[in-house]
Amino acid sequence: MNSFKAVRVNEQEDQVIYGLEEVNTDQLSEGDVLIKVAYSSINYKDMLAVQKNSGVIRNYPMIPGIDLSGTIVDSKDSRFTEGQEVIVTGFAMGMSHTGGFSEYARVPAEWIVPLPANMSLKDAMVFGTAGFTAALSILALEKSGMDVADNPAVLVTGSTGGVGSIALQILSKIGYKNVSALVRKEHQAEVAKSLGATNVIFAEELGDAKKPLAKTRFDYVVDTVGGDVTSALIPQISYDGSMSMCGNAGGLQVSTTVLPFILRGVSLLGIDSVNVPIEKRGSLWEKMAGDWNITETTLVNEISLEELTETIDAIKNGQHLGRTIVKL
Repeated sequence: MNSFKAVRVNEQEDQVIYGLEEVNTDQLSEGDVLIKVAYSSINYKDMLAVQKNSGVIRNYPMIPGIDLSGTIVDSKDSRFTEGQEVIVTGFAMGMSHTGGFSEYARVPAEWIVPLPANMSLKDAMVFGTAGFTAALSILALEKSGMDVADNPAVLVTGSTGGVGSIALQILSKIGYKNVSALVRKEHQAEVAKSLGATNVIFAEELGDAKKPLAKTRFDYVVDTVGGDVTSALIPQISYDGSMSMCGNAGGLQVSTTVLPFILRGVSLLGIDSVNVPIEKRGSLWEKMAGDWNITETTLVNEISLEELTETIDAIKNGQHLGRTIVKL
């Protein structure tokens, strides 16, 4: 195969640099299946991947991009055939295994989900890792007792980011009528409402995390932020309520006491989208292609590989809204 375009991250002296390069299949990681990439998407982890000492990439050079959708061009595994459309998210993609910011990717067959029949390759990456994480979060909360019929008070943090914006839309589409969005800036308020939030709360209205128990305000929380936001919210969750946790943009540390858990029965539900067993992924993608499909209303921006830097910088500076997909 002739050379093709990919973004590569390199370590140069005491810096991490990245840019568009011409590469070939010899520079891709090993795998059973070669995919012509149609789309990838940009996630918070992709921003971290091009930062020094982020812990995402440990061996250089590396092609980042933690997800992709595309068409198989060669397969050594009988489960997949040439011409088949597929999705890959998580596992070691874009970390220790060359990822989706490339015109071609080679991956183990065990990482691949067949594209649902009623989903396009583009729509798969409108969801991407962020959408998959949002869906996992909502699924976990519903398994923990969240039910449309009860009209629960639900809060989504990081509500205009990748995971939060899709969580808002899914909750709205499947019938939740009391959904609040946590925002930090005035311009985010209208965006959150357009995505399905029925109420907007500014971060400064949360109070601090010093009280072991506070007045209950929320039955369920989709937390994408972590840090002080999580710490302030745990004491405000109702009896037998739950919080799903999937992000750390607000910090790694959470400060709380045992009281919300032993006096109110609050549950914390950790959400990992990276190593979800492959046998559990297909059914969730089918749900996202069906009843939970919000791709027609998603705030999405489409860019090329050449435009990647601008979006990475926006995410780093907290200025990114919705989803950005990369068309290969």
